[in-house]
Formats: sequence, C-alpha cells, structure tokens
Amino acid sequence: MGYTGDAIKGISWSWILTASTRFISIARTILLARILLPSQFGIYGIGILVLSFAEILTETGINVFLIQNKESTNKYIDTAWLLSILRGVIIFALMLLTSSYVSQFFNAPDAFGLLLLFSLVPLIRGFINPSIIKFQKELRFDKELWFRISILLMDSLIAITLAFYTKSVLSLAVGLICGALLEVILSFILVKPIPKIRLEKEKLFLVINRGKWITLSGIFSYLYHNLDNIIVGRMLGTVNLGLYVMAYNISRLPITDVSDVVSKVTFPVYSLISEDKQRLTKAFLKSLLLVSVVSISFGLVLFIYTDRIVILVLGDKWLGMVNVLKILVVFGVIRAISGSSSSLLLSVGKQKEVSVVTLVSIFGLAVTLVPLVQAYGIIGAGISALIGTLAALPFMFYFTYKTLK
Repeated sequence: MGYTGDAIKGISWSWILTASTRFISIARTILLARILLPSQFGIYGIGILVLSFAEILTETGINVFLIQNKESTNKYIDTAWLLSILRGVIIFALMLLTSSYVSQFFNAPDAFGLLLLFSLVPLIRGFINPSIIKFQKELRFDKELWFRISILLMDSLIAITLAFYTKSVLSLAVGLICGALLEVILSFILVKPIPKIRLEKEKLFLVINRGKWITLSGIFSYLYHNLDNIIVGRMLGTVNLGLYVMAYNISRLPITDVSDVVSKVTFPVYSLISEDKQRLTKAFLKSLLLVSVVSISFGLVLFIYTDRIVILVLGDKWLGMVNVLKILVVFGVIRAISGSSSSLLLSVGKQKEVSVVTLVSIFGLAVTLVPLVQAYGIIGAGISALIGTLAALPFMFYFTYKTLK
C-alpha cells in the first residue's frame, strides 16, 4: 500500500478524531454560550491570548524535530522531557509575574484571577511524556483519537458543570487544568518509553539549534492570528472581544479544521518521501485538491446562512457578530487552502520560508488593523485579517513552486 495507503488510513482516523472533537467542542460552545455572556468569553479570550503567547515565546520546536529526524525517537525523549519541564516552569513564572499588568492593559480586572489559574496549565503540561509524538510520526492516529477525546471530555464536562452552577468564567480555567492533569497521566499509561530527567548537552543544543526557526515562525504565527484579538480587546473592550473571538471560532468550523487534519497527517508522510520529488508533488496536489473542495463547500454554507446559524447555535445575544463572521469565513477558506503548503515546506526543512510567509501576513495585518478597527469596529478587524492573508499568498505560491520544482 505504501505511504499513500498509510496517509489515507491516517486521514481516516484523523477525520474521526476531528469530527469527534468538533462535535464535543460545538456542544461545549453552544452550552457555554447559553450560560455565559459575551463579556465573559472576552475575559476567557484574554487568558487564551496570554497563555498562547507564553507557549509560543518558549517554543523549542522539539515535536517538529522528532518527526523530521530519521533516527529513533527514543534517543531524544529524555532531552525533550527536560526541555518541556523547563519550558512549563518558565511559562508559569511569566504568567504569574505579568497577570496584573495584562489585566490593567485590557482594562479587565476580572481577568486577573483567570490568568492566575491559567498559569497552572503549562506547568502541568510540561510533564507530559514526549513519547506521544509517536502517534503522529508512526501515523497511529487511532490511539491519538482516544487520547485526545478523553482529555477534551474531561475539560468540557467540568467546565460546563461548574459554569452551570457558578455562572463564572473561572469554570473554563478549572476545566483546562483538569484536562492537563489527565493528559499527563494518560501520556505515561499509553506510550513508552518513560522519560528520565537527564541533561545531554549535545542533543539539547542540536534540538534548540534546529528549532530556532520553528520558534520564530511560531511567534510570527501568534502575532498574525492574535494581533487582531489584542487590538480589539484593548480598543473595544471585552464584550466586542468576546463577539470577535466567537466569530473566529465559528468560522473555523469546519473550514480550517479540514486543512489542519490533512496537514497533520501529510506532514510525516511528506517527511518520509521528501527526497522523491515526483511522489512528493503528487501527494501534495492530492491533498490540496481535497482541502480546496471541502473548504469552499463548507465556506459557502456558512456564508449564505450566517444569521440562521448564529441564532440557532448561540442565540440572539450573539447576533452582533454576524457581519464579521461572513468576512472571517472568507478568511478561513483562503487560509485553509494556502495553509496546505506549510506542512510541505516544514517536511523538507524550510522553516525559514514558513516564517517569511507569516511575517508578510503580519505586516499586512499590522499596517491596516488599527485604522480599520477605529473606523469599523470588529468588522474592520476581520477585513484586516483578510488583507494579511491575501498579502502572503504570492510568497506561499513561490516557495511551494520552488520546493516541488
């Protein structure tokens, strides 16, 4: 059957995983949207912004390194675990030290307690067994299915139950913490070997050196996907941030998920056949066609029936996001299709090119964001995000062409 057969099998399991997690996530979002207010989702959005930035800022690129590396994964597990633990401690400390300043920056005092709870999440996740990367490297997505769903169910059930009784946004943070604890436990039960805390300087420096472009690319990616949230939260307040974040999340269903699933499966496959340009080109074009057809189809449905979907799924109090949701649907379709090239570039070690593409996107977003938000509110933020994506397309096409040539 070869790698194509493995990829098809992997995509099938990954589709099941994505469909299952999306079903749970949609149910979670619907229930929480009925219980909590847009302003509370805005506060939660601030917490996610800070947590994501801290994680990206300290990204080592170890997962990409382990997938790209042709040697046995076991050889680097101890080094990966040590890095992960140190990273978790650093993020924990950063969030503790900056929580007060962040809540002041967004003029959201209620975010302070949430940020303190959020700081525990990376500290706990730092102890996850790095061997779980074998799920991706060895295309064992059937095992990852149960692993990820168990964690999401734990997170969702606790968050929804606490939110129902307390009506507090802190319930979302408690759900994340419990999910992180379960993730650590399962990572040691389901995968071997068990890592040890051992410093191997040569391997440590190798991983850090190879991962520097992943770190830089991650920072660029964070700014591109969150700069609009930061500006909206700062300029328009938590209510508008809640509406904008919810619109962005809905626009991803299931448009960008299609691209994410295919990229997740094709990345290790591309890495295995990276030296055979003919097979690589054929595999890439097949995945690009699949992503394009599915993304455009779902995008059209979301764009045409936006009002009905918002009322049916979330309720009348979320109607303020309808117009920006239409814009973000277009953004999502373009991003999903162009994003298919990212896994291709990463599979052949072109992290620098991915960073360049993301940097161009950030520039397009940054120069238009504040003026458009001042003029049109959250709709302006959506337009700015779309401009950033369009600006990067020529660069992505060029790098993809050079890779396959």
